[in-house]
Amino acid sequence: MIPLLNHIAGWYLRRRYAHIEHFMAHPHEVQQRWLQYFMLQGRRTVWGETFGMNEVNNATDFSKRLPITDYDAIKEHINRMMYGEPDVLWPGVVEWFAKSSGTTSDKSKFIPVTPENLEYCHIKGAWDAASLVYTQRPETQAFAGKMLHMGGSHQPFAEYPSTNFGDVSAIILAHLPALGRYTYTPSLADALLPNTDDKLQRIANVAVHEDVRAISGAPTWLNVLFRRLLDQTGAENIHEIWPNLELITHGGMSFTPYREQFKRFLPSPDFQYWEVYNASEGYFAVRHQPDDTDDMLLLLDNGIYYEFLPAAEFDSATPRAITLQEVELGQRYALVVTTNAGLWRYIPGDTVEFTCLAPYKIKIVGRMREFINAFGEELMVSDADKAVTEVCRLTQSLVHHYTVATIYFSGDKSGGHEWAIEFERQPADLEKFADLLDDTLKQINSDYEAKRFKNMAMDRLKIHALPTGTFNTWLKRRGKYGLQNKVPRLANNRKIMDDILLLAKELGMGRERENNNLGI
Repeated sequence: MIPLLNHIAGWYLRRRYAHIEHFMAHPHEVQQRWLQYFMLQGRRTVWGETFGMNEVNNATDFSKRLPITDYDAIKEHINRMMYGEPDVLWPGVVEWFAKSSGTTSDKSKFIPVTPENLEYCHIKGAWDAASLVYTQRPETQAFAGKMLHMGGSHQPFAEYPSTNFGDVSAIILAHLPALGRYTYTPSLADALLPNTDDKLQRIANVAVHEDVRAISGAPTWLNVLFRRLLDQTGAENIHEIWPNLELITHGGMSFTPYREQFKRFLPSPDFQYWEVYNASEGYFAVRHQPDDTDDMLLLLDNGIYYEFLPAAEFDSATPRAITLQEVELGQRYALVVTTNAGLWRYIPGDTVEFTCLAPYKIKIVGRMREFINAFGEELMVSDADKAVTEVCRLTQSLVHHYTVATIYFSGDKSGGHEWAIEFERQPADLEKFADLLDDTLKQINSDYEAKRFKNMAMDRLKIHALPTGTFNTWLKRRGKYGLQNKVPRLANNRKIMDDILLLAKELGMGRERENNNLGI
């Protein structure tokens, strides 16, 4: 039955590729059709009435009438939707919301997931990804065995139980058709367990006995799962456990720091890695061809109308976004999306560059603001600043400057964050300061909290207390000492951190101070 299922699935997915070829060949016509659809739907909403969408008839009207928004601009509307109010941002009542990382004022944000968005964006995007895999690699046998998905969980909204929220991956799993559930392992109940440790153990106990052919999930959690499987079975690599495993679909963060680790897990030179860009706000892009590295095909027929905000407009009081027809290669843009979830000219926060214009391919280059997202923790400067302020209050200390970088996985060791802090008034107990900082970040940022759960994806942060004057000296040496320059707070690479630590040693931190560093 299962080999036949793979044959049927492969036939369907290769035929379905014609849909992808169509929007690649006619990108602007497809996007115009979606814009027309959104203009009609918007007239039936509170949002559309507020901004006079009845008078919006084309792309120019659309960009003039409707403001570019972020989560803070619409969160009150979303709150109303979560309490069952209809027709707020999208026609009808919305019962599902994807929980994602917070903004400057919220620990978590809740993105609407309408039935249209679920079927014609997220699930359709997954089918697009599968179509690309089976078209580019016709020998793929993913449906000949089981598929394993590392997702989250969902739950009712306590204050209005008709509303549910959770990770977008969990929402997709909860709505899989019966045939889809048949191909997945472990069971749906196990896959949606709210306790991450329990979920990982169930996967390790159950899926280890299955013929797993394909896996999807964030590299952070796949790393944790694979290490647990190797410890549990005594195997040398994952191929010894799942000899037919041939495909990993990953997303949510850069795969670059994980490549070498995964080569040890899966040493086969022909192993397939397919990156997808499936955010809470929508399924935006997917790797197009096997030899693509960081770039992905922009999905133009998945319930999204795209605009792009040039980097020069990021801090403008009246930012002007451009259309798909106006983009250029190599320029940095923030995504601006209108979706069938009721997001209107919304900025998810990611920045992209176009690597190809025929078809349109993008690569993710970061966020609009400083951040660290090496493990899916999505730590923003606002989170870090808020945590430092609170911990200084609790410990009667003062921080002059700080910068944070990533410690990536090394062998069997988990990754984490490394902080270099120049104190104006140092805490009496640096270890207590680190514990409080770690705990405060968990309270502020739900994604950081999830990745720190039982040290599975991230270990506790590491702190270096630097000599007075270290950061100013670093700025001076780079010709950036002045009122208009400041020390970068967060970085996904180690260049600044390594420079700072080397300078600190030169300025007299010495071995004695290094011995006071907190280890992971």
